[in-house]
Amino acid sequence: MWAPEKSTALPPKMDSRYTSAAGIGDLNQLSAAIPATRVEVSVSCRNLLDRDTFSKSDPICVLYIQGIGNKEWREFGRTEVIDNTLNPDFVRKFILDYFFEERENLRFDLYDVDSKSPNLSKHDFLGQVFCTLGEIVGSQGSRLEKPIVGIPGKKCGTIILTAEELNCCRDAVLMQFCANKLDKKDFFGKSDPFLVFYRSNEDGSFTICHKTEVVKNTLNPVWQAFKISVRALCNGDYDR
Repeated sequence: MWAPEKSTALPPKMDSRYTSAAGIGDLNQLSAAIPATRVEVSVSCRNLLDRDTFSKSDPICVLYIQGIGNKEWREFGRTEVIDNTLNPDFVRKFILDYFFEERENLRFDLYDVDSKSPNLSKHDFLGQVFCTLGEIVGSQGSRLEKPIVGIPGKKCGTIILTAEELNCCRDAVLMQFCANKLDKKDFFGKSDPFLVFYRSNEDGSFTICHKTEVVKNTLNPVWQAFKISVRALCNGDYDR
């Protein structure tokens, strides 16, 4: 399965207002001359189109940002690909600068990935959503739900966009987990377990923030140690 972050293609030219790539990176100091804050946008989808014959779709979300001057749409970043699901909760986030007095147009395109090619035309289009960053931030709980459109005559599902202002915490933690005597779920073998971590939100919902690797055919898994930023886990709030 193609992982976008491994692509060797040259990255697209970005709007000069946006200096961060998709994902959780270091928090750069914003210019004091422009009223702005940095936000993290999480993407989930529900009831996507099923474009695969013998399984479910393998979705990816691609974010485009519209330039202010020429109105050209430029690719900003891509989530990871999630195999065999119509209800993805993408781990990889988009980090954007939110300018209070500007209209920042966003476009989220969804594809069913069919090969390792980074060329989006090689994959099945699942629909798209247009909105502004202000719409997401200004929604109740900074959580915006919109219908996915773009394929005439088809119900393409719903996208859920959640924004959170980023804390400047730079701490990181090293974690490792294991489990014993898990339930056997496979008919011909043992289970293939993995862990998914969610952080709580103010409205009582949860946002995915990390997923471990799958350990094959075992009821007593030991997952690899991983380093993760405290900002990704709890946005710097240790009591969260």
